[in-house]
Amino acid sequence: MWRPGFVFEESSRALLEGAHRELCCYSFIHRGTKSVPGLVLGLDKGGQCEGMAFRVPRRLDLDTRHYLKRRENMNNVYTAVKRPVKLLDGSGRTVLALSFLMGRHHRQYTGLLPLETQASIVRRSVGRAGPNIDYVVNTVQHLRRLGVHDARLEPLMAMLGHSVTKDCMLGGECAPARKGPAFDVARPLG
Repeated sequence: MWRPGFVFEESSRALLEGAHRELCCYSFIHRGTKSVPGLVLGLDKGGQCEGMAFRVPRRLDLDTRHYLKRRENMNNVYTAVKRPVKLLDGSGRTVLALSFLMGRHHRQYTGLLPLETQASIVRRSVGRAGPNIDYVVNTVQHLRRLGVHDARLEPLMAMLGHSVTKDCMLGGECAPARKGPAFDVARPLG
């Protein structure tokens, strides 16, 4: 959502019914390892999710799908499906959007974890793409830039010792505002 990585012609905030954003997927590569898994977001069954919809040029449709499958679904954790989403651009349009829904029977599916458990996992995990804590902070900051308040991720971010800066909420710089100690508990000292 905040780092699409593909060419698009149009983007809009959008609402997906029937699935919600949740840290419900163990990450063994990007934000953790097999011995110390991290947590990444998935679209889990039920509720609704506000996010972004991107319109890809027709000529790049297949290439974009392949790119997203390689990037987001290397372990076949998600099922790629087309779902109707309501664009929140004032047009009232509903379009079909490619969505990656969490596979509840996959070994990486965590189910709903308590916030304390999520915080513990996120603090300690680091993968190829960097610390898990950075992933959570970046996600929340970018959601706030869009005007989206995530009722599960924001309390988690506070539990991790971060808050969303006022500038970030207004579309400005999204540097994390730290609370508490000046070190990141996700990174080992020394």
